[in-house]
Amino acid sequence: MRQGKTYLKKNDQVEVIAGKDKGRVGKVLRVLRDKDKAVVERINMIKRHTKPKEMNQQGQIVEKEAPIHVSNLQLICPECTKTGRIGKKILDDGTKVRCCKSCGGSIEGKV
Repeated sequence: MRQGKTYLKKNDQVEVIAGKDKGRVGKVLRVLRDKDKAVVERINMIKRHTKPKEMNQQGQIVEKEAPIHVSNLQLICPECTKTGRIGKKILDDGTKVRCCKSCGGSIEGKV
């Protein structure tokens, strides 16, 4: 299976651009790079039925976030607050940062 590079990192604000949660915004909780998926806060919620583990415990239905493919997510620029394409820029001191293609601002906030 070919693995693509993802531009998402933990704690990024993203918007869902396809699927049942289209248009919703959330924070990335973790990125699964080997599967090209990300877990986003309160997006793609599933119900997991759990069995009781002990005699006095009850079974329950737990709601949790399921991974969503990164192609269905778009990063929100913190400077212009728009969704858009992301590029990479090398600064004068040699560090590589992600930048917004529409406003040219840095996503990392190091500029």
